[in-house]
Amino acid sequence: MSESLVIVGNGMAAARLVDELAKVALGRYAIAVIGDEPRLAYNRVLLSSVLAGETASHEIELRPANWWRDRGVTLKYGSAVEEIDVGRRELKIANEESVDFSRLVLATGSSPLRLNVPGVNLAGVNTFRDSRDVDLLLTLAAAKKRVVVVGGGLLGLEAAYGLAKAGAPVTLVHLMDRLMERQLDAPAGALLKSLVERKGINVLLNANTSRIIGESRVEGVELSDGRRIDADAVILAAGIRPNISLAREAGIAVNRGVIVDDQLQTGASDVFALGECAEHRGICYGLVEPAYEQARVLAQHLAGRNAAYGGSVVATNLKVSGVSVFSAGDFLGSDGSEAIVLNDLKRGTYKKLVIDEGRLAGAVLIGDTTDALWYLEMIRNREKIAGIRKDMMFGRPAGTLAVAA
Repeated sequence: MSESLVIVGNGMAAARLVDELAKVALGRYAIAVIGDEPRLAYNRVLLSSVLAGETASHEIELRPANWWRDRGVTLKYGSAVEEIDVGRRELKIANEESVDFSRLVLATGSSPLRLNVPGVNLAGVNTFRDSRDVDLLLTLAAAKKRVVVVGGGLLGLEAAYGLAKAGAPVTLVHLMDRLMERQLDAPAGALLKSLVERKGINVLLNANTSRIIGESRVEGVELSDGRRIDADAVILAAGIRPNISLAREAGIAVNRGVIVDDQLQTGASDVFALGECAEHRGICYGLVEPAYEQARVLAQHLAGRNAAYGGSVVATNLKVSGVSVFSAGDFLGSDGSEAIVLNDLKRGTYKKLVIDEGRLAGAVLIGDTTDALWYLEMIRNREKIAGIRKDMMFGRPAGTLAVAA
């Protein structure tokens, strides 16, 4: 008889875990996936494409309903898990239904941060995190509402781009001195800013939001330097927080995220966590690729094989506001490292390769990301680059095979 495996969360991490389990342990588990979003798992990275009108909402679903059914998975979406009873191995769902489990995987993701400033609870203050947010933002854009987006990281840029392309006047305000400061150095951030502004988005850096103005609904945003930006709506995209409340209330050890070991096991027996909610060796990644790497390891472990997750080389390889951006490894460099840089402002291209001890340690690419996966492969494998050093800035040498990241 199949062992019961329940996955809490119906996002990208959960879908990849089911896919990996089907490859190595098909039929071993009776799998149930329970999630509070009222739809099949979808590619969250493409939400901005839906907002921009480049992709239809149904086109971003990761797998059709029959794919889940063919793998024997029971889907309960639109169902919020309210409590985990580790001792009784039971979940309680919002409608008072209970679900038993033999093994449990937490893939609860994260939630957008809300600024602690006056006016944050006014009508017209929204977030950009899931498909329900997209529906709301599409309504704003259709009405040509003036929008202020708070946050110049990936989410903020994607919200601003989607809104601007859909027809809304957009101002993006960011606390830091450059966009995407966790993924880009100063020259790359400056280039990205100029490319984003060409899309019709007004970008304000070093801009600290002090309050949201309005009586009953949003009328504008005031910055700490006294500047006021008139607005009909504010979109908060200033970071995410791992969803750990279920685990914490169940007595499972948490810090910023749900603490896991190299097998993705939590402090509770037969309870695992992966993706944005998990904290491994003190790190919460908040990115898709580490979640997929964790899913591969956890599937192997659940199949009874030896497998260990040693952490991920953090990499970003996306279109940000319509601009190709790649960042990986130690892109800022450290004492003793050196950098090779190509900066072509006219063509909107920036390349920086950081070399340390004869190996590629980090890279940043803006505009032309053709060789991104090759650079990532070298960073991960810690390959010596002496033989290709003088040419590597100009791409993969002919005759070498590409390896997918």
